[in-house]
Formats: sequence, C-alpha cells, structure tokens
Amino acid sequence: MPGELVPRKITREQLERIIQRAAELQAGEMDTGDGVTEQELLKLGSDVGIPGRFLQQALYEENAGGSALERGLAARWVGPRTVMAHRVVPGDRGALEQALGEYMAEEEAMTPKRRLPDRTVWERQRGLFAEMKRGLSFEGKAYHLARAAEVSAQIAALEDGYCHAELAADVGNHRGSAVVGAATLTALGIFGTLAVALVPGLQILAVVPLVSGIGLSSLVVRDYRRRVERMQTALEQVLDRLERGEIRSRQRLAAGPRASAFARIASEIKKSVDDVAQTLRQPPGGAPPTSTSTTRNPKSP
Repeated sequence: MPGELVPRKITREQLERIIQRAAELQAGEMDTGDGVTEQELLKLGSDVGIPGRFLQQALYEENAGGSALERGLAARWVGPRTVMAHRVVPGDRGALEQALGEYMAEEEAMTPKRRLPDRTVWERQRGLFAEMKRGLSFEGKAYHLARAAEVSAQIAALEDGYCHAELAADVGNHRGSAVVGAATLTALGIFGTLAVALVPGLQILAVVPLVSGIGLSSLVVRDYRRRVERMQTALEQVLDRLERGEIRSRQRLAAGPRASAFARIASEIKKSVDDVAQTLRQPPGGAPPTSTSTTRNPKSP
C-alpha cells in the first residue's frame, strides 16, 4: 500500500554491535562490583534468553584465549610456546574422554603422563615398537602430536549431549632450539660486521655478515612457525574427527580388518626372536637334551 513503511533490515555487523551495546546497558544497571561469578553470569544469561550452553562455551573459550596469550620477546620474535584448539562437540564427557584416550594411544603413539582432575597430559610413547610404529607408517601419518613435549586434553560438560573439548600442545622443545639458533646466527652476524668494519678498506662490506645472519635467523624462525602451523592443523584434525563421531571407544581385534601392518610385522618379529632364543637354548650339535631320568649302566651287575 502507498505510504506503508518497509521494515528496515539490520546487517550482521549491526546486530552484533546492538546486542553488545544492549548487554553493556543492562550490565550497567546491575550492581556487579568488580565482577560476577559464573553462576551469576549463567543466571543473567537465562534472564535475557541466552542458553547456558553458549555462555559456558564462551567462558571456556575466554579462559583458553587468556591462557594461550603469551607475552615476551621470544613469543613476539619466534612464536608461541603453546598451540591450542578447542570446540564444542556432541557426546557425553565419559565416553568422549575414553574415546579420545584410546585414539591418542593407538593413533597418535602417545602415552599418559599425568591424569589430573580436569585434564589428561600425554607424552610421546617410548620404546622400540613405538619408534617402529612411527617410522613404518604405511598410511603416511606424520605423528605431529608425538613431536610435542606434551599434549593436554580437557573435556568439560556443557549440557546434556554436548561438551567442550580443548587440546593444547607444548612445543617449547622446538621453540627453545629455534630461539638458540636464531640468536646465535644474529650474534654471529653482528660480530662479523664489527670484525670486518675494523679491517681497512673493507668497511663497505661490513654490512654483509649482519644481513646474512639476520637472513639465516629469519629462516629458522620461519621453519618454527611452520611447525606451529602443522601442530595447529593436527589438533584441529583430532577435533574434526571427534566432532563427526569418527573417534569412538572400541576394542579392536588383533586379527580384525583394522589390524595394522605394523602389528603383523611386530608379531612376526616377536615370533622370530622366540625361534632364535629356542635355537640358542639347544645343546651344540643339535643333540637332544639329556633326559633327567636315570639309565642303567649295561656293565653294572
């Protein structure tokens, strides 16, 4: 009809700003003091119609982001020490923890280092068979998580049927090497520049060692940041499989269809070792071992 007002559409950016401003105005009318507790926040969210699952997810993400924020020269120059990934996944906490534990042990060649009340800390499996499993990966798996100093996994229940999963990989072992390497190359470049500058007639070339040292150190930093990116991708891939339900608690049969080639090779190696040990226990010449039963001497009366 002529003169009828057309409803004005609100863009997504405007919607976010409006909701944020409305929340600020409502919070300003409340006497929150220095802050609110989690229970008070959940109650406030229920009053304005925000489901508790979303508020709890936002809380976990806020805490994860704050703990992952690292300050210092090494973090700014080389990169972070901790790589994190988190997501809301469907399922119960107990089932998800058991499934993730089996996956970390069987698929990522990790072993529990500590079992804390709120999380489990994993480290690289040691031993010959673990190294063979990683080295003889017929599926081309890179085992990036096993290269971290440790990986922590935390599952927190949000509401019925949903949990917040958080994975954190400590790559301080690689960052320490990167910091030492980059600092050493930069220092050598500085000393080289000073040494060349003291040589008469070579002052024009004094900048070459410094530029070379900085360039090589930047390559070391770039290599470390690529490691961080691969670790981040590995963590996200685990959460992808957990979210899609591909990681489930199960008991694998040794002869089942998923029995890996590594398991068969390990079984054959163990069998060969047992055969060799049995051969070494036999008397020289292949003579059968002397019977423990007594025999009568034919010359005896």
